[in-house]
Amino acid sequence: MTFGHFFAILRARLWLVLAILVSTVVLTVVISLLLPKQYAATASVVADSKPDPLAAMIYGGMASPTFMATQVDVIQSDRVAQRVVRNLKLAESPEVRAQWLAATKGVGSIEVWLAEVFQKSMEVKPSRDSNVISVTYKAPDPRFAAGLANAFVQAYIETSLELRVGPAKQYSSFFDTRAKEARESVEAAQAKVSEYQKNNGIIATDERLDVENARLNELSSQLVSLQALSSESSSRQNQASGGSADKLQEVLNNGVIGSIKADMSRAEARLQELSARLGDNHPQVIEAKASINEMRARIDAETKKISGGVGVTNSINRQREAEVKASLEAQRAQIMRMKAVRDEGMVLVRDVENAQRAYDALLARLNQSTLESQTTQSNISVLTEAIAPVEPSSPRVVLNTLISIFMGVLLAVGAALALELRDRRVRDIEDIAETLGLPVLGVVPKPTAKSLLGKTKLTSMQQRLLTANNSSSSAS
Repeated sequence: MTFGHFFAILRARLWLVLAILVSTVVLTVVISLLLPKQYAATASVVADSKPDPLAAMIYGGMASPTFMATQVDVIQSDRVAQRVVRNLKLAESPEVRAQWLAATKGVGSIEVWLAEVFQKSMEVKPSRDSNVISVTYKAPDPRFAAGLANAFVQAYIETSLELRVGPAKQYSSFFDTRAKEARESVEAAQAKVSEYQKNNGIIATDERLDVENARLNELSSQLVSLQALSSESSSRQNQASGGSADKLQEVLNNGVIGSIKADMSRAEARLQELSARLGDNHPQVIEAKASINEMRARIDAETKKISGGVGVTNSINRQREAEVKASLEAQRAQIMRMKAVRDEGMVLVRDVENAQRAYDALLARLNQSTLESQTTQSNISVLTEAIAPVEPSSPRVVLNTLISIFMGVLLAVGAALALELRDRRVRDIEDIAETLGLPVLGVVPKPTAKSLLGKTKLTSMQQRLLTANNSSSSAS
Protein backbone atom coordinates (compact mmCIF):
# COMPACT_ATOMS: atom_id res chain seq x y z
CA MET A 1 0.00 0.00 0.00
CA THR A 2 1.37 3.33 -1.07
CA PHE A 3 0.78 6.69 0.48
CA GLY A 4 -1.63 7.50 -2.35
CA HIS A 5 -3.73 4.48 -1.49
CA PHE A 6 -3.58 5.35 2.18
CA PHE A 7 -4.75 8.93 1.66
CA ALA A 8 -7.42 7.74 -0.78
CA ILE A 9 -8.82 5.42 1.90
CA LEU A 10 -8.83 8.22 4.47
CA ARG A 11 -10.46 10.62 2.02
CA ALA A 12 -13.13 8.04 1.18
CA ARG A 13 -13.88 7.39 4.86
CA LEU A 14 -13.28 10.90 6.14
CA TRP A 15 -16.57 11.15 8.02
CA LEU A 16 -15.89 7.88 9.88
CA VAL A 17 -12.40 9.05 10.87
CA LEU A 18 -13.69 12.41 12.08
CA ALA A 19 -16.55 10.78 13.97
CA ILE A 20 -14.25 8.42 15.83
CA LEU A 21 -11.72 11.17 16.58
CA VAL A 22 -14.31 13.63 17.84
CA SER A 23 -16.07 10.95 19.87
CA THR A 24 -12.81 9.91 21.53
CA VAL A 25 -11.83 13.47 22.39
CA VAL A 26 -15.30 14.42 23.63
CA LEU A 27 -15.60 11.27 25.71
CA THR A 28 -12.16 11.84 27.26
CA VAL A 29 -12.93 15.46 28.10
CA VAL A 30 -16.30 14.54 29.61
CA ILE A 31 -14.80 11.78 31.70
CA SER A 32 -11.94 14.07 32.83
CA LEU A 33 -14.44 16.72 33.89
CA LEU A 34 -16.65 14.22 35.67
CA LEU A 35 -13.83 12.51 37.57
CA PRO A 36 -13.32 13.79 41.13
CA LYS A 37 -10.29 15.98 41.66
CA GLN A 38 -7.29 14.40 43.38
CA TYR A 39 -4.69 16.41 45.30
CA ALA A 40 -1.16 15.09 45.77
CA ALA A 41 0.86 16.18 48.83
CA THR A 42 4.53 15.24 49.08
CA ALA A 43 6.80 15.03 52.12
CA SER A 44 10.48 14.09 51.91
CA VAL A 45 12.98 12.57 54.35
CA VAL A 46 16.73 12.01 54.40
CA ALA A 47 17.85 8.47 55.28
CA ASP A 48 21.36 8.20 56.70
CA SER A 49 22.88 4.71 56.69
CA LYS A 50 25.34 5.80 59.43
CA PRO A 51 23.36 6.97 62.44
CA ASP A 52 26.48 8.22 64.24
CA PRO A 53 27.14 11.82 63.09
CA LEU A 54 30.89 11.43 63.68
CA ALA A 55 31.01 8.26 61.59
CA ALA A 56 28.95 9.98 58.91
CA MET A 57 31.49 12.83 58.74
CA ILE A 58 34.44 10.44 58.66
CA TYR A 59 33.15 8.04 56.04
CA GLY A 60 30.59 10.19 54.24
CA GLY A 61 29.23 9.06 50.90
CA MET A 62 25.80 8.02 49.78
CA ALA A 63 23.81 5.11 51.10
CA SER A 64 23.91 1.90 49.10
CA PRO A 65 21.03 1.06 46.75
CA THR A 66 20.21 -1.91 48.97
CA PHE A 67 19.78 0.36 51.98
CA MET A 68 17.55 2.76 50.04
CA ALA A 69 15.44 -0.11 48.70
CA THR A 70 15.06 -1.42 52.24
CA GLN A 71 13.87 1.97 53.47
CA VAL A 72 11.32 2.16 50.66
CA ASP A 73 10.02 -1.28 51.61
CA VAL A 74 9.77 -0.19 55.24
CA ILE A 75 7.70 2.88 54.32
CA GLN A 76 5.39 0.73 52.19
CA SER A 77 5.06 -1.96 54.85
CA ASP A 78 1.86 -2.81 56.70
CA ARG A 79 3.55 -1.97 60.00
CA VAL A 80 4.02 1.67 59.05
CA ALA A 81 0.49 1.95 57.60
CA GLN A 82 -1.08 0.44 60.71
CA ARG A 83 0.98 2.80 62.88
CA VAL A 84 -0.49 5.70 60.86
CA VAL A 85 -3.98 4.43 61.68
CA ARG A 86 -3.11 4.17 65.38
CA ASN A 87 -1.41 7.56 65.52
CA LEU A 88 -4.39 9.30 63.87
CA LYS A 89 -6.87 7.24 65.95
CA LEU A 90 -9.00 6.66 62.86
CA ALA A 91 -10.28 3.35 64.17
CA GLU A 92 -12.14 5.24 66.89
CA SER A 93 -14.09 7.37 64.39
CA PRO A 94 -17.76 6.26 64.03
CA GLU A 95 -17.85 7.30 60.38
CA VAL A 96 -14.74 5.28 59.53
CA ARG A 97 -16.09 2.29 61.44
CA ALA A 98 -19.35 2.55 59.54
CA GLN A 99 -17.47 2.56 56.24
CA TRP A 100 -15.48 -0.47 57.35
CA LEU A 101 -18.63 -2.36 58.33
CA ALA A 102 -20.23 -1.52 54.98
CA ALA A 103 -17.15 -2.62 53.03
CA THR A 104 -16.16 -5.78 54.94
CA LYS A 105 -19.35 -6.58 56.98
CA GLY A 106 -17.20 -6.65 60.11
CA VAL A 107 -14.74 -9.27 58.84
CA GLY A 108 -11.12 -8.70 59.76
CA SER A 109 -9.47 -5.79 61.51
CA ILE A 110 -10.35 -2.18 60.88
CA GLU A 111 -6.67 -1.19 61.21
CA VAL A 112 -5.64 -3.65 58.50
CA TRP A 113 -8.47 -2.45 56.24
CA LEU A 114 -7.57 1.21 56.67
CA ALA A 115 -3.87 0.42 56.15
CA GLU A 116 -4.63 -1.28 52.83
CA VAL A 117 -6.80 1.66 51.75
CA PHE A 118 -4.05 4.16 52.61
CA GLN A 119 -1.34 2.12 50.88
CA LYS A 120 -3.25 2.21 47.59
CA SER A 121 -3.10 6.02 47.49
CA MET A 122 0.52 6.36 48.63
CA GLU A 123 3.58 6.50 46.40
CA VAL A 124 7.16 6.25 47.63
CA LYS A 125 9.96 7.34 45.32
CA PRO A 126 13.67 7.37 46.26
CA SER A 127 16.02 9.85 44.66
CA ARG A 128 18.51 8.49 42.13
CA ASP A 129 21.55 10.49 43.21
CA SER A 130 20.92 11.22 46.90
CA ASN A 131 19.58 9.77 50.15
CA VAL A 132 16.26 11.60 49.88
CA ILE A 133 13.00 9.65 49.82
CA SER A 134 9.74 11.32 48.74
CA VAL A 135 6.38 10.18 50.13
CA THR A 136 3.35 11.29 48.09
CA TYR A 137 -0.26 10.76 49.09
CA LYS A 138 -3.28 11.46 46.87
CA ALA A 139 -6.75 12.30 48.22
CA PRO A 140 -9.79 14.38 47.22
CA ASP A 141 -9.14 16.70 50.17
CA PRO A 142 -5.80 18.58 49.97
CA ARG A 143 -5.51 18.93 53.74
CA PHE A 144 -6.20 15.24 54.23
CA ALA A 145 -3.54 14.38 51.62
CA ALA A 146 -0.97 16.56 53.38
CA GLY A 147 -1.91 15.13 56.77
CA LEU A 148 -1.57 11.53 55.55
CA ALA A 149 1.79 12.21 53.89
CA ASN A 150 3.17 13.73 57.11
CA ALA A 151 1.61 10.92 59.13
CA PHE A 152 3.35 8.31 56.98
CA VAL A 153 6.67 10.11 57.41
CA GLN A 154 6.25 10.30 61.20
CA ALA A 155 5.19 6.64 61.39
CA TYR A 156 8.19 5.69 59.26
CA ILE A 157 10.58 7.54 61.59
CA GLU A 158 9.04 5.89 64.67
CA THR A 159 9.14 2.47 63.04
CA SER A 160 12.78 2.83 61.97
CA LEU A 161 13.66 3.81 65.54
CA GLU A 162 11.82 0.74 66.83
CA LEU A 163 13.67 -1.43 64.35
CA ARG A 164 16.93 -0.16 65.83
CA VAL A 165 15.98 -0.15 69.49
CA GLY A 166 14.10 -3.48 69.51
CA PRO A 167 17.03 -5.71 68.48
CA ALA A 168 19.36 -3.65 70.67
CA LYS A 169 17.20 -4.44 73.70
CA GLN A 170 17.25 -8.12 72.86
CA TYR A 171 21.03 -8.04 72.41
CA SER A 172 21.38 -6.14 75.68
CA SER A 173 19.46 -8.83 77.55
CA PHE A 174 21.48 -11.55 75.84
CA PHE A 175 24.85 -9.93 76.57
CA ASP A 176 23.79 -9.20 80.15
CA THR A 177 23.23 -12.90 80.77
CA ARG A 178 26.46 -13.86 79.03
CA ALA A 179 28.42 -11.19 80.92
CA LYS A 180 27.22 -12.62 84.25
CA GLU A 181 28.26 -16.09 83.16
CA ALA A 182 31.65 -14.79 82.00
CA ARG A 183 32.16 -13.00 85.31
CA GLU A 184 31.44 -16.22 87.18
CA SER A 185 33.95 -18.00 84.93
CA VAL A 186 36.59 -15.36 85.72
CA GLU A 187 35.98 -15.67 89.45
CA ALA A 188 36.14 -19.48 89.29
CA ALA A 189 39.39 -19.42 87.30
CA GLN A 190 40.92 -16.89 89.69
CA ALA A 191 39.90 -19.05 92.64
CA LYS A 192 41.64 -22.05 91.05
CA VAL A 193 44.82 -20.03 90.62
CA SER A 194 44.74 -18.80 94.22
CA GLU A 195 44.11 -22.30 95.56
CA TYR A 196 46.89 -23.74 93.42
CA GLN A 197 49.37 -21.06 94.57
CA LYS A 198 48.36 -21.63 98.17
CA ASN A 199 48.80 -25.41 97.95
CA ASN A 200 52.20 -25.13 96.28
CA GLY A 201 53.45 -22.20 98.33
CA ILE A 202 53.86 -19.94 95.33
CA ILE A 203 54.24 -16.28 96.14
CA ALA A 204 56.30 -14.94 93.27
CA THR A 205 57.10 -17.80 90.94
CA ASP A 206 59.49 -16.01 88.65
CA GLU A 207 61.55 -14.42 91.48
CA ARG A 208 61.83 -17.68 93.38
CA LEU A 209 62.82 -19.52 90.23
CA ASP A 210 65.55 -16.94 89.62
CA VAL A 211 66.91 -17.52 93.14
CA GLU A 212 66.88 -21.28 92.67
CA ASN A 213 68.62 -20.96 89.31
CA ALA A 214 71.33 -18.80 90.92
CA ARG A 215 71.77 -21.43 93.62
CA LEU A 216 72.01 -24.14 90.97
CA ASN A 217 74.72 -22.19 89.18
CA GLU A 218 76.62 -21.72 92.44
CA LEU A 219 76.47 -25.44 93.22
CA SER A 220 77.64 -26.21 89.70
CA SER A 221 80.68 -23.93 90.24
CA GLN A 222 81.44 -25.55 93.61
CA LEU A 223 81.18 -29.01 92.08
CA VAL A 224 83.66 -28.09 89.35
CA SER A 225 86.12 -26.73 91.93
CA LEU A 226 85.77 -29.76 94.19
CA GLN A 227 86.19 -32.12 91.25
CA ALA A 228 89.47 -30.39 90.43
CA LEU A 229 90.63 -30.66 94.08
CA SER A 230 89.55 -34.28 94.28
CA SER A 231 91.41 -35.12 91.12
CA GLU A 232 94.56 -33.44 92.45
CA SER A 233 94.32 -35.16 95.85
CA SER A 234 93.74 -38.52 94.16
CA SER A 235 96.91 -38.04 92.13
CA ARG A 236 98.93 -37.17 95.22
CA GLN A 237 97.50 -40.17 97.10
CA ASN A 238 98.38 -42.47 94.21
CA GLN A 239 101.85 -40.97 94.23
CA ALA A 240 102.14 -41.54 98.00
CA SER A 241 100.88 -45.11 97.84
CA GLY A 242 103.11 -45.91 94.84
CA GLY A 243 106.46 -45.58 96.70
CA SER A 244 107.13 -42.02 95.75
CA ALA A 245 105.91 -40.48 98.99
CA ASP A 246 109.28 -38.81 99.57
CA LYS A 247 108.74 -36.85 96.37
CA LEU A 248 105.47 -35.35 97.48
CA GLN A 249 105.39 -31.62 97.66
CA GLU A 250 104.18 -31.78 101.24
CA VAL A 251 107.16 -33.98 102.17
CA LEU A 252 109.67 -31.84 100.36
CA ASN A 253 108.31 -28.68 101.97
CA ASN A 254 108.03 -30.16 105.48
CA GLY A 255 110.39 -28.39 107.94
CA VAL A 256 110.85 -31.32 110.33
CA ILE A 257 111.86 -33.67 107.56
CA GLY A 258 114.13 -31.00 106.18
CA SER A 259 115.94 -30.49 109.50
CA ILE A 260 116.21 -34.24 110.02
CA LYS A 261 117.65 -34.62 106.54
CA ALA A 262 120.16 -31.88 107.33
CA ASP A 263 121.19 -33.58 110.59
CA MET A 264 121.37 -36.90 108.74
CA SER A 265 123.64 -35.36 106.12
CA ARG A 266 125.98 -34.07 108.77
CA ALA A 267 125.86 -37.42 110.55
CA GLU A 268 126.71 -39.28 107.33
CA ALA A 269 129.64 -36.94 106.74
CA ARG A 270 130.91 -37.58 110.27
CA LEU A 271 130.34 -41.35 109.78
CA GLN A 272 132.50 -41.33 106.68
CA GLU A 273 135.19 -39.42 108.57
CA LEU A 274 135.06 -41.81 111.54
CA SER A 275 135.03 -44.88 109.32
CA ALA A 276 138.06 -43.67 107.49
CA ARG A 277 139.93 -42.83 110.65
CA LEU A 278 138.77 -45.48 113.15
CA GLY A 279 137.30 -48.30 111.07
CA ASP A 280 133.88 -49.84 110.80
CA ASN A 281 133.96 -51.72 114.07
CA HIS A 282 134.82 -48.78 116.23
CA PRO A 283 132.13 -47.96 118.82
CA GLN A 284 131.90 -44.38 117.59
CA VAL A 285 131.31 -45.59 114.03
CA ILE A 286 128.64 -48.01 115.21
CA GLU A 287 127.03 -45.25 117.25
CA ALA A 288 127.07 -42.90 114.26
CA LYS A 289 125.45 -45.57 112.09
CA ALA A 290 122.76 -46.12 114.71
CA SER A 291 122.11 -42.40 114.87
CA ILE A 292 121.77 -42.21 111.04
CA ASN A 293 119.38 -45.17 111.04
CA GLU A 294 117.34 -43.52 113.70
CA MET A 295 117.16 -40.30 111.64
CA ARG A 296 116.16 -42.30 108.57
CA ALA A 297 113.41 -43.99 110.59
CA ARG A 298 112.14 -40.62 111.77
CA ILE A 299 112.06 -39.37 108.15
CA ASP A 300 110.07 -42.44 107.11
CA ALA A 301 107.66 -41.93 110.00
CA GLU A 302 107.16 -38.30 109.10
CA THR A 303 106.72 -39.23 105.43
CA LYS A 304 104.10 -41.81 106.31
CA LYS A 305 102.38 -39.32 108.49
CA ILE A 306 102.28 -36.78 105.64
CA SER A 307 101.12 -39.49 103.18
CA GLY A 308 98.33 -40.40 105.55
CA GLY A 309 97.29 -36.76 105.64
CA VAL A 310 97.16 -36.71 101.82
CA GLY A 311 94.82 -39.73 101.88
CA VAL A 312 92.60 -38.07 104.48
CA THR A 313 92.49 -34.89 102.35
CA ASN A 314 91.59 -36.97 99.30
CA SER A 315 88.77 -38.68 101.22
CA ILE A 316 87.47 -35.35 102.45
CA ASN A 317 87.54 -33.88 98.94
CA ARG A 318 85.73 -36.90 97.53
CA GLN A 319 83.12 -36.72 100.26
CA ARG A 320 82.61 -33.01 99.68
CA GLU A 321 82.37 -33.65 95.92
CA ALA A 322 79.70 -36.29 96.50
CA GLU A 323 77.78 -34.01 98.84
CA VAL A 324 77.89 -31.08 96.41
CA LYS A 325 76.92 -33.36 93.54
CA ALA A 326 73.97 -34.68 95.51
CA SER A 327 72.96 -31.11 96.39
CA LEU A 328 73.28 -30.17 92.73
CA GLU A 329 71.02 -33.03 91.63
CA ALA A 330 68.53 -32.14 94.34
CA GLN A 331 68.60 -28.50 93.28
CA ARG A 332 68.12 -29.50 89.64
CA ALA A 333 65.17 -31.69 90.60
CA GLN A 334 63.78 -28.82 92.69
CA ILE A 335 64.02 -26.45 89.71
CA MET A 336 62.35 -29.00 87.44
CA ARG A 337 59.52 -29.35 89.94
CA MET A 338 59.23 -25.59 90.19
CA LYS A 339 59.10 -25.30 86.39
CA ALA A 340 56.41 -27.95 86.24
CA VAL A 341 54.47 -26.12 88.93
CA ARG A 342 54.99 -22.84 87.13
CA ASP A 343 53.84 -24.31 83.81
CA GLU A 344 50.73 -25.74 85.42
CA GLY A 345 50.12 -22.46 87.15
CA MET A 346 50.63 -20.59 83.86
CA VAL A 347 47.91 -22.74 82.31
CA LEU A 348 45.56 -21.66 85.09
CA VAL A 349 46.70 -18.05 84.69
CA ARG A 350 46.02 -18.21 80.95
CA ASP A 351 42.58 -19.57 81.71
CA VAL A 352 42.04 -16.54 83.91
CA GLU A 353 43.31 -14.18 81.19
CA ASN A 354 41.12 -15.79 78.53
CA ALA A 355 38.10 -15.61 80.78
CA GLN A 356 38.92 -11.98 81.56
CA ARG A 357 39.23 -11.09 77.87
CA ALA A 358 35.94 -12.80 77.09
CA TYR A 359 34.31 -10.95 79.97
CA ASP A 360 35.73 -7.62 78.80
CA ALA A 361 34.49 -8.21 75.24
CA LEU A 362 31.02 -9.15 76.45
CA LEU A 363 30.97 -6.17 78.79
CA ALA A 364 31.89 -3.82 75.90
CA ARG A 365 29.13 -5.28 73.72
CA LEU A 366 26.72 -5.04 76.64
CA ASN A 367 27.50 -1.35 77.13
CA GLN A 368 27.14 -0.69 73.40
CA SER A 369 23.83 -2.55 73.06
CA THR A 370 22.54 -0.90 76.24
CA LEU A 371 23.30 2.55 74.85
CA GLU A 372 21.69 1.66 71.53
CA SER A 373 18.60 0.33 73.30
CA GLN A 374 18.21 3.65 75.12
CA THR A 375 18.61 5.88 72.06
CA THR A 376 15.80 8.22 71.16
CA GLN A 377 17.26 9.59 67.94
CA SER A 378 16.59 8.10 64.53
CA ASN A 379 18.83 8.17 61.49
CA ILE A 380 15.84 9.46 59.48
CA SER A 381 15.37 13.24 59.26
CA VAL A 382 12.45 15.15 57.82
CA LEU A 383 13.60 17.24 54.88
CA THR A 384 10.29 18.88 53.93
CA GLU A 385 6.82 18.56 55.37
CA ALA A 386 3.80 18.14 53.13
CA ILE A 387 1.49 21.14 52.74
CA ALA A 388 -2.01 21.25 51.32
CA PRO A 389 -1.69 21.65 47.53
CA VAL A 390 -3.62 24.40 45.77
CA GLU A 391 -3.93 22.80 42.36
CA PRO A 392 -5.22 19.25 41.86
CA SER A 393 -2.83 16.68 40.50
CA SER A 394 -5.56 14.84 38.58
CA PRO A 395 -7.47 14.76 36.35
CA ARG A 396 -5.33 16.77 33.89
CA VAL A 397 -7.80 17.87 31.23
CA VAL A 398 -5.28 19.31 28.79
CA LEU A 399 -2.95 16.35 28.99
CA ASN A 400 -5.82 13.90 28.72
CA THR A 401 -7.17 15.80 25.71
CA LEU A 402 -3.84 15.66 23.91
CA ILE A 403 -3.55 11.98 24.65
CA SER A 404 -7.13 11.41 23.47
CA ILE A 405 -6.39 13.21 20.19
CA PHE A 406 -3.41 10.98 19.60
CA MET A 407 -5.30 7.84 20.55
CA GLY A 408 -8.36 8.99 18.57
CA VAL A 409 -6.25 9.42 15.43
CA LEU A 410 -4.78 5.96 15.86
CA LEU A 411 -8.20 4.45 16.54
CA ALA A 412 -9.82 6.25 13.58
CA VAL A 413 -7.07 5.28 11.15
CA GLY A 414 -7.20 1.72 12.40
CA ALA A 415 -10.96 1.56 11.99
CA ALA A 416 -10.78 2.96 8.46
CA LEU A 417 -8.12 0.45 7.44
CA ALA A 418 -10.06 -2.40 9.04
CA LEU A 419 -13.25 -1.48 7.15
CA GLU A 420 -11.25 -1.15 3.94
CA LEU A 421 -9.84 -4.63 4.35
CA ARG A 422 -13.33 -6.04 4.90
CA ASP A 423 -14.87 -4.13 1.97
CA ARG A 424 -12.11 -3.63 -0.62
CA ARG A 425 -13.01 -0.99 -3.27
CA VAL A 426 -11.38 0.47 -6.35
CA ARG A 427 -10.15 3.93 -5.48
CA ASP A 428 -7.98 4.81 -8.52
CA ILE A 429 -6.46 3.48 -11.77
CA GLU A 430 -3.60 1.77 -9.93
CA ASP A 431 -6.10 -0.41 -8.02
CA ILE A 432 -7.60 -1.64 -11.38
CA ALA A 433 -4.20 -2.42 -12.87
CA GLU A 434 -2.95 -4.20 -9.75
CA THR A 435 -6.20 -6.13 -9.18
CA LEU A 436 -6.87 -7.33 -12.77
CA GLY A 437 -3.31 -7.46 -13.95
CA LEU A 438 -4.34 -5.90 -17.31
CA PRO A 439 -3.29 -2.62 -18.91
CA VAL A 440 -5.76 0.26 -18.93
CA LEU A 441 -6.39 1.55 -22.44
CA GLY A 442 -8.22 4.72 -21.61
CA VAL A 443 -9.75 6.79 -18.86
CA VAL A 444 -12.76 9.01 -19.12
CA PRO A 445 -12.10 12.02 -16.88
CA LYS A 446 -14.73 13.56 -14.75
CA PRO A 447 -16.52 16.48 -16.26
CA THR A 448 -15.53 18.62 -13.31
CA ALA A 449 -11.85 17.74 -13.48
CA LYS A 450 -10.64 21.06 -14.95
CA SER A 451 -7.39 22.78 -14.57
CA LEU A 452 -7.00 26.44 -13.86
CA LEU A 453 -6.73 27.21 -17.63
CA GLY A 454 -9.94 25.37 -18.44
CA LYS A 455 -8.21 22.33 -19.86
CA THR A 456 -8.84 18.80 -18.76
CA LYS A 457 -6.46 17.76 -16.00
CA LEU A 458 -4.82 14.36 -16.59
CA THR A 459 -3.57 12.18 -13.80
CA SER A 460 -0.14 10.61 -13.86
CA MET A 461 -1.61 7.24 -14.78
CA GLN A 462 -3.55 8.81 -17.67
CA GLN A 463 -0.42 10.50 -18.94
CA ARG A 464 1.48 7.20 -18.85
CA LEU A 465 -1.35 5.45 -20.70
CA LEU A 466 -1.52 8.11 -23.42
CA THR A 467 2.23 8.01 -23.84
CA ALA A 468 2.15 4.24 -24.19
CA ASN A 469 -0.65 4.36 -26.80
CA ASN A 470 1.17 6.97 -28.90
CA SER A 471 4.34 4.88 -28.86
CA SER A 472 2.41 1.83 -30.08
CA SER A 473 0.81 3.75 -32.98
CA SER A 474 4.19 5.07 -34.14
CA ALA A 475 5.71 1.62 -34.09
CA SER A 476 2.94 0.16 -36.25
